[in-house]
Amino acid sequence: MKPDWKTILISRTDGIGDVVLTLPLVGALRVNFPNAKLVFIGLNYTEAVVALSKHVDQFVNWDNVETSEKRTHLLESLRADAIFHVFPEKTVVQAAYDAKIPARIGTGRRWHTWSRCNKRLWYGRKGSNLHESQLNLKMLSAIGIKGFWPLAEEIHLYGIKAPFMSAKVHDLLSSGKAHIILHPKSHGSALEWGMDHFGKLASRLDADRFTIFITGTEKERQAMDQEGGQFPWEQKNVVDLSGKLTLPELVELIAASDVLVAASTGPLHIAAALGIGAVGLYSPKRPIHPVRWAPLGTRARTLSSEEHPQDGVLDISVDSVLAEIEDLMKGSKK
Repeated sequence: MKPDWKTILISRTDGIGDVVLTLPLVGALRVNFPNAKLVFIGLNYTEAVVALSKHVDQFVNWDNVETSEKRTHLLESLRADAIFHVFPEKTVVQAAYDAKIPARIGTGRRWHTWSRCNKRLWYGRKGSNLHESQLNLKMLSAIGIKGFWPLAEEIHLYGIKAPFMSAKVHDLLSSGKAHIILHPKSHGSALEWGMDHFGKLASRLDADRFTIFITGTEKERQAMDQEGGQFPWEQKNVVDLSGKLTLPELVELIAASDVLVAASTGPLHIAAALGIGAVGLYSPKRPIHPVRWAPLGTRARTLSSEEHPQDGVLDISVDSVLAEIEDLMKGSKK
């Protein structure tokens, strides 16, 4: 019998892509607990992503809670029946324990969760053949609920709402053209394709047909310059937006575009969840391979190097990426 939970917390205080791939778990909780209040605990810069899911009733910004006493008081105030420690961050685990949340679900393979959680999971992630989203859903098995969905079915658990488009983003769009986002950097979270490859791809995208947006943070823009290589920044259809968009604005732009190309990073997973064309570039090496981290969406594709690159740059041909873009454009709704 399912527990009669009124408020459930889901804690994932790490990166954007990780958070996106946790949203199917939120959707599964909504299926199993349709009347419960679902509260997502995350970091400030992921709030705009969590807000895309209609299943989340409240977002708690963990960045704003600075002391252990305030953290415990906050979790006590939520009157939660359960918390899922998807990313078992120590301060959240301790606060949930101190707040005496009745059901505390987390891995039993780390000391701080083994000693603070009362519903423990014993499976590992690093060597698993399951996708990250499937590993998140598997947490439901701790409470006796089906914890496995085929990836094609998981897509329907996102509950994604289309974001409102601001005037700023609307004004960036070109009437009669397709919009391609190239996101070259990854904050160091993944192996990258390199500016030379992205430059060659941009040069081959017809200027009369495509508007190309280059996205990233200001720090990533500096990294693009430092990397060197040949990139056609002055090409007439290239719009450099790196360092010029907030995360909510980037989400709006992704939703309005046709295809995004990136390594295994947050914007790639956002694009896949929003249902636009997403071309992910990967190493074949565990645990960073696409079996574990592929973007999850109906129009998502992955390409991998034949071998794990020793120089840190993915060896994927421009022709193969261009072919995926062209194929996705055939089915574009825009």
